[in-house]
Amino acid sequence: MIADQLDFSGRVAIVTGGATGIGYATALQLAKLGASVVICSRTVAELEAAAARIATESGQRCLAVPTDVKDEAAVIALVERTVAEFGRIDVLVNNAGGTRMGPLETIPTKGWDSIFDLNVKSAYVATREVGKHMIAQKSGAIVNISSGAGENGVRGGAHYSAAKAALQMFTRVTAAEWGKHGIRVNCVAAGAIASPRVLDAWQVAGLEPETMGQAIPLRRTGTPDEMANMIVFFASDAASYITGQTIGVNGGPALGGMPDV
Repeated sequence: MIADQLDFSGRVAIVTGGATGIGYATALQLAKLGASVVICSRTVAELEAAAARIATESGQRCLAVPTDVKDEAAVIALVERTVAEFGRIDVLVNNAGGTRMGPLETIPTKGWDSIFDLNVKSAYVATREVGKHMIAQKSGAIVNISSGAGENGVRGGAHYSAAKAALQMFTRVTAAEWGKHGIRVNCVAAGAIASPRVLDAWQVAGLEPETMGQAIPLRRTGTPDEMANMIVFFASDAASYITGQTIGVNGGPALGGMPDV
């Protein structure tokens, strides 16, 4: 039954960027389904508060490990700490990411590199390190968090769009190489998901969620929980024959053609 396939009892999950938004919603769902969860972010107080809430609401252990995912040594330490505490890793959610928008002609090389370090290199390092343990276990599920920008591009985000597209191809190749080890790797591309930090960014840019929602077929923006639903599905046994895929959680495709009626 599907309920049995969504049981994460005895499993251990790492969620990067797990203190807020999509990462927090995902970590909480995994914990409520029985997983022991490790979350990381750079902000210690916010991270520890999130871990305490997850543990209280789920009854499962949630370990907070302060980590800058752009620091390779810190990511390696995160994986080592997880294995030391729990003995295994069954799920990795590469959720940490983000961008600062700007016209292509104004993006400095340092800014371009920083976006790739945050959105691609961090996922590569975490996947490589976690993969060592998953390969030994002959099992595991990895879910990378991309964006619609990686599928369709976005003006003012040449670096971000390119990075998220790279993450989607990294997903495909990792799935192809590691399928023989029983490891599945999939990707979820976020659309207009109204997480707290995204809402703050929209406000700075003068964008109203209600107005943005009118351009989406479902006529609204999405929520972190709706993203978490897809992430948890990909991580679960319910997706046991799905790997190397990217699916958009975006409220539907925006198409040209006849005016809407």
